Order: sequence, then C-alpha cells, then structure tokens
Amino acid sequence: MSHQTDAAVMLRMDQFIARVTGSLRDRRSRESFALYAQALLTDGDRKSMEPMAARMCGCPDDAAAAQKMHDRMLNLVSKSQWVDAPVREQAVGYGLDAIVARGETIEVSIIDDTGFLKQGKHSPGVHRQYTGSAGKTANCQVAVSLVVASRSTHLPVDMALYLPEVWTNDLPRRQAAKIPDDINFQTKWKMALGMIRRAKNDGVPLGTTLADSAYGDVAEFRAGLILLNQPYAVAVHSSTNVLVVGRGKSSQRMSVAKVASSLPKTAFRHTTWRQGSARAMSSRFARLRVCVSGVEQTLLIEWPNGELKPTDYSLVYGHDAATTKQMVRILKQRWRTERVYQDMKGELGLDHFEGRSYSGWNHHVTLALCCYAFVVAEQLRLFSLTTRGARWDEPLSPAA
Repeated sequence: MSHQTDAAVMLRMDQFIARVTGSLRDRRSRESFALYAQALLTDGDRKSMEPMAARMCGCPDDAAAAQKMHDRMLNLVSKSQWVDAPVREQAVGYGLDAIVARGETIEVSIIDDTGFLKQGKHSPGVHRQYTGSAGKTANCQVAVSLVVASRSTHLPVDMALYLPEVWTNDLPRRQAAKIPDDINFQTKWKMALGMIRRAKNDGVPLGTTLADSAYGDVAEFRAGLILLNQPYAVAVHSSTNVLVVGRGKSSQRMSVAKVASSLPKTAFRHTTWRQGSARAMSSRFARLRVCVSGVEQTLLIEWPNGELKPTDYSLVYGHDAATTKQMVRILKQRWRTERVYQDMKGELGLDHFEGRSYSGWNHHVTLALCCYAFVVAEQLRLFSLTTRGARWDEPLSPAA
C-alpha cells in the first residue's frame, strides 16, 4: 500500500473505532480500545497482552513504557466494566454494511464451536472436554460461535464461552474468575439458539442456519429454530429415526441409515457444488421427504464415490422447492466457519488471551470480532475496486 492508502485506511479505522466504542463511557477507554485493536491487527507471533504492549509502546526496550502500556491494556480488558453486546452489534453492522454495499446477501448462518487449549485450571471454563479443534478430549476452553456468510464473505457475529457444570456449580471458582451470578449452566445448543434469537432481534440476516450433528441431533435445537421461523440444514447421525412420507399406513419409523439402505443405487445422483482449487467438489446424493418430531422436512443422504455405504445425513427445513443441487450448495458452506477460526486464531490472536477473568475473556473476544469486521470491510473495498469476485478461501490479511 502507498502512504496515501495507508493514511486512508487509518482514517477509516479511526471512524470504525468511534462507531463501535460509542457505548464506552470515557475517552481513555476508547483510546485504549483503539490501541488494543491496533495491536491485534499488527504483525506478531503472540497477541497476549505483554508482547502486544511491548510492540505498541513505541520503545520495546523501555521496560517502564512497556509496563505502562500493559497496564492500560489490562485495565481495558480485565478491569473495565464496559458491555460487550453493543460493541459487537456495531461491529457486525459495519461488516454487514460493507457486504450489502458490494451487492451481496447473506446466504447462511453457521453454528459451531471451537477449543482453546490451556495448560492450567484457572482460566474460566477450562476443563478436560472434547474439542474438534484438536480432534480429541483435552484441557481446554470451548466457545460456541455464530458466523454469517454471503457468496464471497464470512463474518463472525457472536461468540460465547461454554461453562461446564463443574464450573457453574463451583462457587469459589466462579468468584475467582469473576463469573456473574446470573450466568448459569447452558448446553451448547441452548447457547446457539440464544445467539440466533439475539441476531434476529438485532436485524442480522441469517439465511439458512447450518450446524454439525452435535447440534443437529438435538430435537429441541431443531424445534427452536422452527419456532424462530429459521430455515436450517443440519447434520444428523445415522441412528436418527424418521418416518418416510408417502409410504402409506405401513410406514414405520426407522433410522436414516436404514432408510438409505432401502433406496436403490439409482436414487443417488451425482452433484457438483463448487469448483475447488484442484478439482470440482462433487459427490452422490439422494433426497426424500420425512417426518421428524411431527415436522415434515427433507432428508439429504450423501454417498461418495468409492465408499461402501452412505456417509452423511442431513435434515433440511424450509427449502421444499429447492433442487438437490441448491440444497447441497447450501449445506456444503458449513466449512466456512473453520476459515473464520483459522483467521481469528492465526492472525488476530483469538486464543492468545491469558487472563483468568470471565469478563476479560469476553472483552478480548469482542476486540477480535471487531478487528475481523474491519478487515472484512477493507477486503471488500479492495475487491470492489480491483476485481469482480473474491474467493471464499482467501486468508484474512490485516489491513492496518
């Protein structure tokens, strides 16, 4: 970037910070917010407070200056009592404005969770639990997230720390981590529904909600989406029982695996959903109408070439008139949340927070979400000036 462009980016950054920090009470907090955000956006292997403070103080060899900067960051994130929700709402609005300005619409919203590996036992929510990030049970924190995506862009909307019951039922640990009294145990699927509900109330477009089987298997989660009038395409396990529609009175509830085995091989049609970097992404799919928990929807079954039997099953609600190809294209966008996690952890220090307070974790995440929204808007602005399209697999590049 030229000096002129850098100056323009910094001006937009200042305007963005002014917008998202409008709810913060004092000027010093807003200035500290800007410094912390800039630190997350600059290069550096570690984006915990000490190394960020050393980089941002202007004289990394000056221990006193670095300590002063560290104290400012610590006060902002771990001690100040500002509210996260309005800051996140403004950041999401900024990102969505950029997406709309590009002429795109939100097609999907993705529910998922990610883990932050930890060594100790004092960080809020840390526990030996399964995390897909590591693919195993490990000592970690787990966060549930909501991401929305247009055809070319993905934008994280919300993220919340999952607190296992061993935390919510342990008063001394709660007090040490400064977990508010009104925070009680919630399953991940209930947390996810709360995010969807808040997003709808805030006017965030959601498209079709996607989730893996950890959420899709939960009948209450699917029912909650239906009550919110929210279309979905969610994965379910092969043991999920359904009633096939149209088979008459003799039809009985059976597992989706058994339903799949009852279909002729000709029921599975080859479908391509997008062009990958090396080859077309395709597989074979069959669909049929089923009744689950009293609600008619579509069962989508995937049987990849070379496999001995079908491998994936999904329930699709709210897309009765869609073609199989349209359903598959929607369903296969779920991977995009992994790109968000990769960007936020690799470039914005999402998992680098080392504090032990619940509010500190949330404040750090809020700042990372804000930085992501700003960079997304900058990328869209750059693409709109220089190209006609953007790739879903382009990595996030800090713009400040």
